Amino acid sequence: MSSRRKLPRALPRIGLAAAVLVAGTLTATYVGASGPGLDGFSDKVRGLVADMTLDEKISLVHGDKDPADIGEAGYTPGVPRLGIPALRLADGPAGLRLNEPSLAMPAPVALASSFDDKLADAYGATMGKEGRALGVDALLAPTVNSIRVPYGGRNFETFSEDPLVSSRTAAAETRGIAGQGMIPVVKHFAGNNQENDRETINLNIDERTLQENELQPFQAAVNAGAGAAMCQYSNLNGKPACANSDLLQGILREQMGFKGWVMSDWRMSLSSDAMNKGMDQEMPAGTYFKDELKKAVNDGKVPQAALDGSVARILGQMERFHLLDKPAPRPARDLAAGTRTAQQVAESGAVLLHNKDKALPLDGSQKSIAVIGARARDPKLGGGGSSHVQPKEKPTAPLDAIKSRAGSGTSVTYEVGEDPAGAAIPDSALSPGFKPGSGLEPGKQGAFYDGRLTVPTEGDYVLNVKATGGGGFVQVDGRTSALFGDTITTGYTGLTVHLTAGTHKVVLFGYSDYVEPLRVDLHWITPQAAQASIDKAVAAAKSARTAVVFASDDSSEGLDRPNLSLPGHQDALIKAVAAANPRTVVVLNTASAVKMPWLKDTAAVLDMWYPGQKGAEATAALLFGDVNPSGRLTQTFPADEDHTPVSGDPSAFPGVDGQVQYREGIYSGYRWYQKNSVKPLFPFGHGLTYTSFAYSGLKAARASDGGLDVSLTVRNTGSRPGKETPQVYIGPSPDVKVPQAQLALAGYSKVALKAGESRQVTVHVDPQQLKYWDTGSHSWHTGTGVREIKAGPSSAELPLTAKLTVT
Repeated sequence: MSSRRKLPRALPRIGLAAAVLVAGTLTATYVGASGPGLDGFSDKVRGLVADMTLDEKISLVHGDKDPADIGEAGYTPGVPRLGIPALRLADGPAGLRLNEPSLAMPAPVALASSFDDKLADAYGATMGKEGRALGVDALLAPTVNSIRVPYGGRNFETFSEDPLVSSRTAAAETRGIAGQGMIPVVKHFAGNNQENDRETINLNIDERTLQENELQPFQAAVNAGAGAAMCQYSNLNGKPACANSDLLQGILREQMGFKGWVMSDWRMSLSSDAMNKGMDQEMPAGTYFKDELKKAVNDGKVPQAALDGSVARILGQMERFHLLDKPAPRPARDLAAGTRTAQQVAESGAVLLHNKDKALPLDGSQKSIAVIGARARDPKLGGGGSSHVQPKEKPTAPLDAIKSRAGSGTSVTYEVGEDPAGAAIPDSALSPGFKPGSGLEPGKQGAFYDGRLTVPTEGDYVLNVKATGGGGFVQVDGRTSALFGDTITTGYTGLTVHLTAGTHKVVLFGYSDYVEPLRVDLHWITPQAAQASIDKAVAAAKSARTAVVFASDDSSEGLDRPNLSLPGHQDALIKAVAAANPRTVVVLNTASAVKMPWLKDTAAVLDMWYPGQKGAEATAALLFGDVNPSGRLTQTFPADEDHTPVSGDPSAFPGVDGQVQYREGIYSGYRWYQKNSVKPLFPFGHGLTYTSFAYSGLKAARASDGGLDVSLTVRNTGSRPGKETPQVYIGPSPDVKVPQAQLALAGYSKVALKAGESRQVTVHVDPQQLKYWDTGSHSWHTGTGVREIKAGPSSAELPLTAKLTVT
């Protein structure tokens, strides 16, 4: 979570403790730093640990209140008498979350969709430099958990359903952060693939699935220089992830070779015994490590060696990043360079999903454009929770960017389509009435409204909630809930519910900030009001040559999406506008996959994700062809909710009786669609451009490192310059008698080509991509024999085939 505001509830040889994780017959015991004493640490670190009192050591292993209060997520005071400075940690998946407004970067899923390692490095470097300039030492980023289900509330905050894309993006971003002298904190270790019941759920993940699907991006971040790891809330195979020596010591430290420290996710409910299991630091305050740890050490329940090891790991990384000597001067903020990177990521990560009859790009024939949708006027920048960033500069509205780019010769009109604010619910419909600004005093949480809502007719109603000073949940008839709050959005968050005529129970639960009170406004959109807004949008679309409809959602940490539909009446809005104007373009500001019942009736769909503070400029540049789209999907978009890897099985998601079963095993994402011959709405790797490309000449050869070098020729057959992402997939090993994917992504590259230009591209396949996890030896083995190799622009379009014997 890592939020100041509490949201409701070639690898080293694997060690013994990791083997115990799967055998389940012994319990690994964790003591010390790296064997007896403090071997492996510098003389300076060992000397500091020896000179510290017990109280001083304990002060480094739990968070505290920063007297300066810059709004960071976590803080430790340091030990001034020994020259150990304070340590400040900031949320950072999509920009710095501080009191000082910062750069609101595009969501990490947009970054990954660029398939561009250099851009990921620049993304990390931008946040690292901004953080250092603002006085922060560690950045709680990157988030590298797999996108397992399309409903995941934090899908926008991570990278991909594919471990290779996640690994390469994670490594590059980590290098970028570390290169600026900031400590990268990779999270959430491991298996944080859903938000519902995250503090209590037990995730049952078999050994091979855990190793192949979830852990590889963590390994990549470790190899790239992550200085700390954040463990996650949930239980993993029956043990708390933050108090699990098999996971933290056996896998993270022994198998992965991690030398940094492990911190808790924010406000974990653990005891001081978690230090015996490998967790080094409790954040953001010291509930257990502050109040219980001293007694536990004095009583011998937590060995002194365990505490010394935790302190040494923290100091070791502070030394590595030059925080214990003369640190480099804080760099000056470079907002101009940062915003350029933000716009480049938004442009490069946008995915053109659909473009019928070359409806895009817009050109000089567009003498009239009807822009529709609330997010055209009030831009959607990012997701909720720890990714919610207050931008340094007021962002441009997409409507204004479109007007500016279209020029004076084009008429641009606007209709909201569906106003997220709606209207205040009349007292006649609520009993008791709801007073605007109701809520909770600082530091409080619980139910603050319990009443009845009476509706005159059956239909889809949207309850819109705006909050300051905290957030909370809405429940209707005890079953439907939605998250709201100013950590999610500065405006209204809508909950769509289908209600029969009559009276329904409504309860509002909230939590307030420690300083500010929670204050809430409650509005609604009735079916009648929604239809009136849609009618106005339809009229505007009919009178324009082209209609551009902006659609969005409000995904957030803390809660998974209830379904794959666009919130509110947006699907009905798009369907009606497309029926009125066949040249309807849809711009999505969404977190993950959405259903598109209107797809065949629209001319084009451009997915901008959550594009950050330069999203408007990036959107206009893409719509008008100033930039050629080049993003690719890092996750499969299902056709509907009946055709996903977890459809019809609540035990697989969201869980039954506190248990989630990863029944899909290694067949996650596109692997499941291939195995079950299920056609998605859009496949993994999909993305269109304003030009065209042809593939030829596939050849594969062994590389000197034990991997493969796959070469092919890519030619730009269109009339515009553009970027293409050739993707290489590899088939199963005939010598391996365990389940294998029909095809798995093994490598990719990104190449820029002028119109008519051809280039031979070599895609290197790392030896790791030829391996599988063997559960007998608890180690990686190469899948030998004749392997099929395919290449093309997406997982569903692979025109080139070759074969090669892997030994």
